[in-house]
Amino acid sequence: MDMHTVVVGSSGTTADDVIAVARGAARVELAAEALSAVAAARQVIDDLAAKPEPVYGVSTGFGALAVRHISPDLRAQLQRNIVRSHAAGMGPRVEREVVRALMFLRLKTLASGRTGVRPVVVETMAALLNAGITPVVHEYGSLGCSGDLAPLSHCALALMGEGDAEGPDGVVRPAAELLAEHGIAPVELREKEGLALLNGTDGMLGMLVMACADLARLFTSADITAALSLEALLGTDKVLAPELHAIRPHPGQAASADNMLRVLADSGLTGHHQDDAPRVQDAYSIRCAPQVAGAGRDTLAHARLVADRELAAAVDNPVVLPDGRVESNGNFHGAPVAYALDFLAIAAADLASIAERRTDRLLDKNRSHGLPPFLAADAGVDSGLMIAQYTQAALVSELKRLAVPASVDSIPSSAMQEDHVSMGWSAARKLRTAVDNLTRVIAVELVAATRAVELRTGLTPGPATRAVLASVRAAGVEGPGGDRYLAPDLAAADAFVRSGGLVEAAEAVTGPLA
Repeated sequence: MDMHTVVVGSSGTTADDVIAVARGAARVELAAEALSAVAAARQVIDDLAAKPEPVYGVSTGFGALAVRHISPDLRAQLQRNIVRSHAAGMGPRVEREVVRALMFLRLKTLASGRTGVRPVVVETMAALLNAGITPVVHEYGSLGCSGDLAPLSHCALALMGEGDAEGPDGVVRPAAELLAEHGIAPVELREKEGLALLNGTDGMLGMLVMACADLARLFTSADITAALSLEALLGTDKVLAPELHAIRPHPGQAASADNMLRVLADSGLTGHHQDDAPRVQDAYSIRCAPQVAGAGRDTLAHARLVADRELAAAVDNPVVLPDGRVESNGNFHGAPVAYALDFLAIAAADLASIAERRTDRLLDKNRSHGLPPFLAADAGVDSGLMIAQYTQAALVSELKRLAVPASVDSIPSSAMQEDHVSMGWSAARKLRTAVDNLTRVIAVELVAATRAVELRTGLTPGPATRAVLASVRAAGVEGPGGDRYLAPDLAAADAFVRSGGLVEAAEAVTGPLA
């Protein structure tokens, strides 16, 4: 595990730092300038709290109840109540890495000096992360407007020493016990602090950041499997020439074509499309692979731009401005993040769809240019990879359903005060499933393409393909032969792709791929 330290300042954070904390258990340290900014903003809130005029979030209720002025003796109770009442999630627990990303990103905003919390709140949030205490957060409860309210509330509840959390040993226990064991005092919330802990896009942003990292690896993986399929189908690599892609200057397309060309370097299988059964052009799933994967890459670049902007943001309502004003705003609305999440689900579905078409072509004796039916050892007695493609097709069908955008939906809440919401959390949850399924789809193409290449006896694949073949076989995916229990091979291929092993194997020959 990566145990380096991530320093949180007042000016945002990076995607790498999010991933280091969420997945790598990096420690969190608060910069001195961030704590100073937090203290300065808190003084503004304390001054406002002492005045008789009502200020939203400081001395009023929330949402549709913002019209009520709250007397000083009830304000601590108000902050506790908002956390308790908003911790209303339902359904299964979300993943530990998602909750850690959620907490870290809320910490990033709290450290900005724009929320008005006391330094002790920021320090306690960091202490929970460093202790490996992960609040129990549920699947359902966020509409992606006013932030990820229910998920963040469950985290805030643990800060108060209430609710349940998972300890560093993976066991779920009362948060109060875990805090006590690690010497962390529960926070007694004061004015504005309950609201500040709940009002952010942190859950959907954390999932976007992790999905971007995963998809970057998967786009490279798909370029590699597309190249292997082209080899196995004796296709031409002339369509990958850089001068062809230069006249349609989409950067993602050029990157994918270059990846494929480098994987195919010195292959003895390419260029045989004019041999026994001449064909002028390869099918779209082969010939247009860079165009489809490239469009996805460009979509990913846009999503990363959105994520980077959000990582630099301080999302809360109201906020403390540099001139000392405390102003209500709508920056908590998740639309920018929600759109990016939905765009990526569409790109993932299309990348999976074209990969499945290549797999099907490899298995069809009428279109595979001499390969045995279903890549079987004795077709009829053996079924080969027939049902592996069924599994792949089922995954692709699911990916298409997951590509239906969540962000076009809105359902009013809070007595019509919050009458247009982003559904960004829902977009993020379905994208996580889409990324998992895309990994499996690419794994099935890898199994088929490597088997098909090995069945091209008498022809020598390129050095990169040979390196992939050696690595995938070492990873537990068996080569051609009679029928056997196939699920373990598919699981091994999935793990190989998921771990980055496929990219590493190819890059050992090609050098770094895009």
